[in-house]
Amino acid sequence: MGAAKESFAVSVAHKPPRIAKANGIDICYEVFGEVSAEPLVLIMGLGGQMVQWDDAFCEQIAARGFRVIRFDNRDTGKSSKFSGGKSLTVWEMLKARFLNIPPAAPYTLRDMAQDTIALMDVLGIRSAHMVGASMGGMIAQEIAITFPERVRSLISIMSTTGDPDLPQPSNEAVSLLTEPQPKSRDKFIARFKRNWKVLRAGRFPEDEALDRSRAERVFDRGVNPAGVERQIRAVLASGSRKERLGKVKAPTLVIHGTADPLVDPKAGEDTAASIPGARLMIVPGMGHALPMPIWPEIIDAIDRHAHEASAKAA
Repeated sequence: MGAAKESFAVSVAHKPPRIAKANGIDICYEVFGEVSAEPLVLIMGLGGQMVQWDDAFCEQIAARGFRVIRFDNRDTGKSSKFSGGKSLTVWEMLKARFLNIPPAAPYTLRDMAQDTIALMDVLGIRSAHMVGASMGGMIAQEIAITFPERVRSLISIMSTTGDPDLPQPSNEAVSLLTEPQPKSRDKFIARFKRNWKVLRAGRFPEDEALDRSRAERVFDRGVNPAGVERQIRAVLASGSRKERLGKVKAPTLVIHGTADPLVDPKAGEDTAASIPGARLMIVPGMGHALPMPIWPEIIDAIDRHAHEASAKAA
């Protein structure tokens, strides 16, 4: 893993992963940075484990004066696994897309938002900066809508309002979600590497050099294909947030890449347009990922937005 990661390393306080009893489930979480620093919660996307917020990425944000909390969403990693919710049928997807009829789901994005709030309660955090990627952005939006007093600022990355009229993902990107997940370690690693090459939408040798070790870490922590299916149902069952986002009061930054194959850039534009006063940051060449070469730009934007929000609130 060596040089590529070490070149990004910084020294910050770090507490190893722990399990919290929150919202009636187990949530695995990890903290970077000083207890006295401003809390910033990282919420990962569909099927993604907390470690997919790279260690060095978390360390660099913490070095800017934040207490960074990352965690496994329900049905991923070391957090509680649920049951029920079979694979979506074509008919269910068509009804959700064209008739606005949501599929049945064991839980919704609001339940996942409540997980985040409950974890904050366990950690004694009254309010925090919310940073969500993809589905994590949807959860962060839901938190800002439903629990406004808990949000110091909102940063929605490569996410969407859920408006069904927005452009759909590319066929290649959709196939990443619909293909059965391999059960063997070697096949999982091969698919992980292929998928992230597609999602990054470009050649990023620094990341490609780390994809094997990243895949090994994810697989060894435990994968849960059925959980991904339930999370997809949660997204579809939760519907559009577009109208409700008009009530968001938290200072908001929307970040989206021009080359995103999974969530069209127009979804980022729609998110920013739906939230009063939101700022939109378009990143040329960025796909549905945060490759290391763009970390400085993304971390600078998170740092600036969160600290500006805190200064205005003081």
